[in-house]
Amino acid sequence: MTLISKVLATLTALEFIYIFYLETIATSSSKTAKTFKMPQTSLREPLLKTAMQNQGVYNLGIALLIIGAVFILQSKAALLGLMLYIIFVAAYGSFTVDKSIILKQGGLAILTLISAFF
Repeated sequence: MTLISKVLATLTALEFIYIFYLETIATSSSKTAKTFKMPQTSLREPLLKTAMQNQGVYNLGIALLIIGAVFILQSKAALLGLMLYIIFVAAYGSFTVDKSIILKQGGLAILTLISAFF
């Protein structure tokens, strides 16, 4: 795994930690509302707030798996699998929610995947 791949993977993990923060800690903030294009009042609804927080924990898990693949396992195969998963989920979001998700959520993962092949 090259240094560039490690840096890009770390940036991808940091992105998912930020998503965790928005969804789990700052659930009903104006930044979260703007990022997810949802009214703040909706984000304060108990069921949606719980769902967002749950999703945030999944995103933190992805970040920790990336860090583990890069720095603990040092596994290129594990990293490639995670990047493919992230790209798949971003593509799904791009089709179902907003076209820009493929670049916003999947952009760093795509770059990481490409760099890992070199």
